Amino acid sequence: MITRRQLLTRSAAALALASPLAPLFAAPEKRQFKIGACDWSIQKMGTPDAMTVAKEIGLDGVQVSLGSLANNMHLRQAAVQQQYKDAVKATGVAIASLAIGEMNNIPYKSDPRPIEWVSDSVDVLKALGVKVVLLAFFGKGDLRDDKPGTDEVVKRLKDVAPKAEKAGVILGIESWLSAEAHMDIIQRVGSPAAQVYYDVCNSNDRGYDIHKEIRWLGTKHICEFHAKENGALLGKGKVDFQKVRAAMDDIGYRGWMQIEGAVPKGGKMLPSYQANLKFLRGIFPKE
Repeated sequence: MITRRQLLTRSAAALALASPLAPLFAAPEKRQFKIGACDWSIQKMGTPDAMTVAKEIGLDGVQVSLGSLANNMHLRQAAVQQQYKDAVKATGVAIASLAIGEMNNIPYKSDPRPIEWVSDSVDVLKALGVKVVLLAFFGKGDLRDDKPGTDEVVKRLKDVAPKAEKAGVILGIESWLSAEAHMDIIQRVGSPAAQVYYDVCNSNDRGYDIHKEIRWLGTKHICEFHAKENGALLGKGKVDFQKVRAAMDDIGYRGWMQIEGAVPKGGKMLPSYQANLKFLRGIFPKE
């Protein structure tokens, strides 16, 4: 039995939920696809000018590089962080996530310098209010057929994972590895802070069933996506983004996608990225 007061309270709550205004109070992060681009792909790596270019393209955000060896990963400096904060305020373009691309040349698996970079990136993420840093494992950092290198990466990630967990941020592993090989690393690290940064083009080029992998990894293990084609506009290459959307729907993913590459031979960046954004928005709308 319920009282008349309880009945009226429940009825009012039900009417509020049924109201056409109710969606305005829903958390937008849970119902939106956000589309950004890597700062190196829009030709503004390591500079706040990337936010201005992103605004011209129409993007929601930018994946910002922590820096390079030449500038000693300058985003670790408070003054540089402030420059980016100012650029965000001026343009309305968000810092979507961070990336340490220099690890392709100075491998996390064998060089001591990236240990500090990865640890410090957690502090930068927290300072900027950003959740994900991409850790790159290509080039000299490739983990394929390298058990000793993979073992060392697991060791180093285990060391930094508690700090990342405490900060509430994610270390996103991007590599040539399969979903199963990524999962092996994640399980050995044993922390929710270690996840997969999923690049649909890289995995497709390796011959992996990307739609199956996305469904298998799920949102528990995928932190963010790269929307990419090598030498072609999005929608004009090998990746079927309609099927990618279907796989994302199945796992309930809503969040950031960063455009990388996707400029045809002889093409210019700005019109190419405007075309890429228009294509993606037809499949991944904001609402």
